[in-house]
Amino acid sequence: MDGDIVILAGGTGGAKLARGMADVVDPERLTVIANTGDDIEIYGAHVSPDPDLVSFWLADLIDARGWGLRGDTFAVMDALRELGREVWFNLGDRDLAWCLERARLSAEDGLHPTAALARLNEALGVRARVLPMSDDPVRTWVRTTTGWRSFQEFMIRQRAEGIVEGLEFRGAEQARPSAAVIAALERADAIVIGPSNPLASIAPILAVPGVREALIAASAPVIAVSPIVGGEVLKGPTAAFMAFAALECSADGVADFYGELLDGIISDENVARLPTLQIDTRMDDGAARKQVAEQTLSFAQALAG
Repeated sequence: MDGDIVILAGGTGGAKLARGMADVVDPERLTVIANTGDDIEIYGAHVSPDPDLVSFWLADLIDARGWGLRGDTFAVMDALRELGREVWFNLGDRDLAWCLERARLSAEDGLHPTAALARLNEALGVRARVLPMSDDPVRTWVRTTTGWRSFQEFMIRQRAEGIVEGLEFRGAEQARPSAAVIAALERADAIVIGPSNPLASIAPILAVPGVREALIAASAPVIAVSPIVGGEVLKGPTAAFMAFAALECSADGVADFYGELLDGIISDENVARLPTLQIDTRMDDGAARKQVAEQTLSFAQALAG
């Protein structure tokens, strides 16, 4: 398979798959379309957690925590606390500089999010393209018994506790995918939905008008990698969101959610009604990430054949 590979990603699973894929294909053939529903404006900066997570993984700069930059310090957060400010969203000093520069590129240089992220990634030497799902603002909000919260407040302040009773992607109806997103989907040889939370990480991408239609129209096979391994979610509150959508927390539930978009699924359990590559999708180290990426590409090639 010699053409472009597109990954839809949000959170750690999608970022790990992207890093593995960069070991398998020329990074310049790789495009990652990342969820921006988790974005937040704070400390005078524009924080875009999912695109930045992908970027830091691709640059081999991700911290062992699974987020932020390796070896980062937190002097600014400590200083804010000393000044009496409540610091509920912890951001490292170098991470903050990255997000401040994104805000400056927008405010002073007039760059839209796609161009600003490209400029930032160029500084890190990232050769793959990391595209925000839209240059228009879309924000994910979650409702529990305590009311509506922005996604970051739900995840961090509320520790993702409580039953999920509502989910909204505010601004999605007015948003549009960038020309780069549509072009990437049109020319792809394979489109892979990463092992990300289907409701909280991938659904915001699909909620942008034009993306779902582009996936359906794509000539490339569309494959999902299940985020559920051994009947359990590896990371994050995926189970709570699947329960909200009345979906089984299994590969079958993932397939039900994506429905007509999929030509196949990769999982450690078989999905009877859909072509399935049954493998261990854990990506705990570089060798495992590369192996899952290689098997994903072989599966896509078989489906396309």
